[in-house]
Amino acid sequence: MERGPGCALGARRYATASVDKVWFVARWLHVLAAMFFLGGQLMLAAVIVPVLRGGDRVALRAIARRFGIGTLIAFALLVATGIPMAFHLSLWGNATFQAKLGLVVLLAALIFAHMRKPEAHAIDAAVFLASLAIVWLGLYLANGWS
Repeated sequence: MERGPGCALGARRYATASVDKVWFVARWLHVLAAMFFLGGQLMLAAVIVPVLRGGDRVALRAIARRFGIGTLIAFALLVATGIPMAFHLSLWGNATFQAKLGLVVLLAALIFAHMRKPEAHAIDAAVFLASLAIVWLGLYLANGWS
């Protein structure tokens, strides 16, 4: 049996390996965006806001604005990678995925509300808790426990 790039079996393996690499990159981008999104929230809440609270409000607003732009980019990347991965993994009928998707819709509404009222700390807390729940469900799905 011939096994090389010129044979049908070799071509099929190469094509499968190429597709697997695409999904690996998609998942990597998804995780990277989630790290930025959630890690940035942790950094703001645990380090930046406590240090600048009561002090330089201009700097705090500038940091929050810049992080907000990065957050929107990360959120868009999460959606752009999440939708194709959901199709690829046939997750649309999965109850855990549907719960995660519902939280993503809620998170989008919370982000919009936060953009309109950035001083509302309850919205900040809700964004953080929804983000944690989404990551939890994502890991649950990634481990095949759904």
